[in-house]
Amino acid sequence: MRDRLQKYDPEIFDAILGEESRQQAELELIPSENYTYPEVLTALGTVFTNKYSEGYPGNRYYGGQAYTDTIERLATARARELFRAEHVNVQALSGAAMNQAVYYGLLEPGDSILAMDLTHGGHLTHGSPVSHMSRVFTFHRYKADASGHIDFDEVQRVAEKVRPKLVLCGHSSFPRDLDYAGFKRVADAVGALTMADVSHIGGLIAGGVQPNPLDHGFDVVTTTTHKSLRGPRGGLVLSKAEFGRRIDKSVFPGLQGGPHMHTIAAIAVALKKAAEPEFREYAARSVSNAKTLAGRLIERGADLVTGGTDNHLMVMNTVDSFRLEGRDAQQALEDVGLATNKQLVPDDTLSAQRTSGVRLGTPAATTRGMGDTEMIAVADLFVRALRNRGDAAEAKAVRSEVRELCARFPAPGPLLPAPA
Repeated sequence: MRDRLQKYDPEIFDAILGEESRQQAELELIPSENYTYPEVLTALGTVFTNKYSEGYPGNRYYGGQAYTDTIERLATARARELFRAEHVNVQALSGAAMNQAVYYGLLEPGDSILAMDLTHGGHLTHGSPVSHMSRVFTFHRYKADASGHIDFDEVQRVAEKVRPKLVLCGHSSFPRDLDYAGFKRVADAVGALTMADVSHIGGLIAGGVQPNPLDHGFDVVTTTTHKSLRGPRGGLVLSKAEFGRRIDKSVFPGLQGGPHMHTIAAIAVALKKAAEPEFREYAARSVSNAKTLAGRLIERGADLVTGGTDNHLMVMNTVDSFRLEGRDAQQALEDVGLATNKQLVPDDTLSAQRTSGVRLGTPAATTRGMGDTEMIAVADLFVRALRNRGDAAEAKAVRSEVRELCARFPAPGPLLPAPA
């Protein structure tokens, strides 16, 4: 099949080969990125791409659904068991869609939502002004202190003032554990629903190394299926049974049309993988690798937001650490084969296009088989690249060491060998 694509569309084929080579020769440190399983890639490339399946198993709007119903029921059952959820919807196309479906399904336009401040680690769909959600719902903010501690007395004060219909916790760049019981107490005190967006740590929850909000009585939990879960790009909505029908109707027909059945097949495969003992070991290594990486960066003089990490990611203040804006640090690291992303730090005075920091994490490196020794080496390479920005000879040397490290730990999947 690759030969056919090469002959028919060599430009696309060359871009695919280029990306395969890049993923082998460079190290992904972006915490929202990972390498999925070869079995997941196989499921994504199947004839389920051809099938329209509007509706839900046993109640579709098109005929010929025997096998689509099979895979969706398997995906739903596997997610329900893995996350101990009463109800699961597997049709959300990705993270933004799953969160929007919850808002529209459980709230009314104009209702208030209490969520984490965007510069402190919240997500675009948690009320960023650039998101359409901020035009539909009214968002209010809480923050964390420098150590990552959330003052729940202050959260409750804000909640009592604004009377939110939904208390939302979860993050895209927060390196500390969340006190789900604390959020539940605040929500119960004001009669609000509880929602946790665990997109970044969904795999860590599935692997048993992070707490599950559902075990603390949360009403809804959302998670993407890539990132730390190592599946395809998709979303899950996990909820109490009483909210299942409203969420299902919000996903379809409220927000989406036909589900992507090839993706749901791949989600089912990833969920089966996540239930195996090897995945629990992987999740634990992702966290231990992050702690090692963070510790070494701090030893080398880096300023990390909250002073470390409890999960798979960390945020470095590159302005304070190396007198570099985040976008310049990101480029310097990319030039040597270390992929990160520029990131706002708490109460950042710079724009989202400039930022005062970068975000990095360990899921992809852990997938490649790297451990503590490699994390120390990565931290040292990271610091060398930033301290010597503009030194072409040093950049070349660091790039060579990154390539050698990646060659010793190949990325999984149908990828090319690392270039010499």
